[in-house]
Amino acid sequence: MIEVNFSPKVDENKLGGILGELKEDAFGGWVDLPLKISTEEIKKINETAEKIQNESEVLVCIGIGGSYLGHRAIIEALRPKSKLEIVYAGNSLSSRELEFALKKVADKDFSVIVISKSGTTLEPALAFEAFKKKLAERYGVVGAIKRIYAITDGYSGTLYEEAKRDNYTRFVIPRNIGGRYSVLSPVGLLPMAAAGVDIDALISGAASASEDNKNAAKYAFMRKMLFDKGFDTEVFASFEPATFYFNEWIKQLFGESEGKNKRGIFPASVVYSTDLHSLGQFMQDGRRNLFETIINYPTDDLNAKIVEAVLKAHTAGRIPVLKLDVPSYDEKGFGELIYFFEIACAIYCKLVGVNPFDQPGVEAYKEELKKLMEEK
Repeated sequence: MIEVNFSPKVDENKLGGILGELKEDAFGGWVDLPLKISTEEIKKINETAEKIQNESEVLVCIGIGGSYLGHRAIIEALRPKSKLEIVYAGNSLSSRELEFALKKVADKDFSVIVISKSGTTLEPALAFEAFKKKLAERYGVVGAIKRIYAITDGYSGTLYEEAKRDNYTRFVIPRNIGGRYSVLSPVGLLPMAAAGVDIDALISGAASASEDNKNAAKYAFMRKMLFDKGFDTEVFASFEPATFYFNEWIKQLFGESEGKNKRGIFPASVVYSTDLHSLGQFMQDGRRNLFETIINYPTDDLNAKIVEAVLKAHTAGRIPVLKLDVPSYDEKGFGELIYFFEIACAIYCKLVGVNPFDQPGVEAYKEELKKLMEEK
């Protein structure tokens, strides 16, 4: 269980009502997912992952936002043993990055996982077209199809129609689970399994967290207390460089979930001790509108001393510091941590009256980009 070093007052009646609302929400399918995901689906994911490992040297994972950050976060953090090199594409519109990714497969056997609920999001759509062309050049049309794995809607959409027509191996993104809450679905599980992550242990950790979310609720209520006192920026602090992308996943989860109606706590992140020599100055002596959430992974003695030093220095500097003690630095520990943040984020959003599951601001930029592309 993830331990916390704070004990705010939690309104049990309000919490019970919120949890009930989340489970009944049209996008609340993730709430019970760790307990409900079928053994058949896990078996199919693991068998597909083994097939990818056996036939490829490189796996290209195409996706953006919630279709990308979650699985990259865990793969980068755990660095599982696997001969398979993971290449990420479709998470920006940079032609340089796309060319760089294409060069990674220039002389190697490769497969592609494309992740998109609709298939129309521009960044992954462009990358998928480029890699489909590369696959067809290398293996022919029939051979290319056997190396494409689509994770998409189960009923409709551009990618669904293409995958059905061309007979790609398909996995379904449940309609009742939004992108940033989807890491424990095939969206995250297939890339992680292919990379060598023990997804059974990951799900086990998430399941244990879902059965006891008291500490996650405390964290959500504590954030509300701090926000009400004027602390409108949260800095997520890790002491493990490999967790950089896990910090990025947290920032997306909270930023996209609560940043609405001209309110919300702005999510930022640091990796210590590196950032103690840069942003550490602002943390110690800058504006006092921020609070810090330390994600404390099991570590060696020296890093433990740095954690203790930061706690003392920043507390003395009048920064509210919340500390989350993660039980283990492995699949089980990260499974717990994923679910902890998902449920805490959703509870907090309900406490402040915003919808945890939509992203109107993201859709606004897409509409403006669409207009510009049509003009061109």
